[in-house]
Amino acid sequence: MTEPTQTPDSPEHSLLGKPATYQSEYDASLLFPISRAGKRAEIGISGTGTLPFFGMDIWNAYEVSWLNLRGKPQVAIASIFVPADSPNIVESKSFKLYLNSFNQTRLAGTDALISLLQADLSAGFGAPVQVALTTADQFGQLRLQELDGVLLDRLDIEVSSYSPNPYLLKADQQAAPVEETLLSHLLKSNCLVTGQPDWGSVQIRYVGPAIDQESLLHYLIGFRDHNEFHEQCVERIFTDIMQHCKPQKLSVYARYTRRGGLDINPWRSNFSTGQKPSNARNARQ
Repeated sequence: MTEPTQTPDSPEHSLLGKPATYQSEYDASLLFPISRAGKRAEIGISGTGTLPFFGMDIWNAYEVSWLNLRGKPQVAIASIFVPADSPNIVESKSFKLYLNSFNQTRLAGTDALISLLQADLSAGFGAPVQVALTTADQFGQLRLQELDGVLLDRLDIEVSSYSPNPYLLKADQQAAPVEETLLSHLLKSNCLVTGQPDWGSVQIRYVGPAIDQESLLHYLIGFRDHNEFHEQCVERIFTDIMQHCKPQKLSVYARYTRRGGLDINPWRSNFSTGQKPSNARNARQ
């Protein structure tokens, strides 16, 4: 079998899983973009066609710090909103190294930080991103909020397979369409490069033939030994459900727990009136 071609932006060329020296002076070159095209091709999404969804990746960075002009440390939480049609993702360890490069960097204020983050991250992702800061005086306003939906985890199923199998998915194509929201906290996948576990909750909202809930839960648990980045897992779930259950409308939203001070929360939808989901943290975040 022919080995897959590695390009300069392949994950294998990043610092992920390798020793790295943390730089405390601002350095935008630390960001490592990875093209979305390769993984999308695996699930049948052409790089030249129209995407079957819209959406965004919501990043939350909890370890953001810099110095004011008098040298006093400042802290904040940064939320970054990346459009799903951006050509790239940014590898998360490089994102962390980049954020840490602000630690000993003097800035005039939060506006200066936001300006730098938006410029650098827009260049890395290849599309305009939005950045919001929650400063220390606003921390007390943050609240936990769980995803809503019918909990699939209540089902007492027997599981023997831990690789995603889209052929498990089924829906009653003869019945009248339904609109419902389903939820599971049992999503687990693994980093594409290091194999480290990524834990998440996933919310699936759809309009269409009723999806068999047991088969959907089996399918989601099947990601447990699967190696892919967060964004890629959510897009795989979306395309598999569309292909095998044929809903008229579908939205898939995953809230992953943080690693390295970052959480990544991808959302993909084809609802014509879809509004971006809440960025409220859940209990495991």
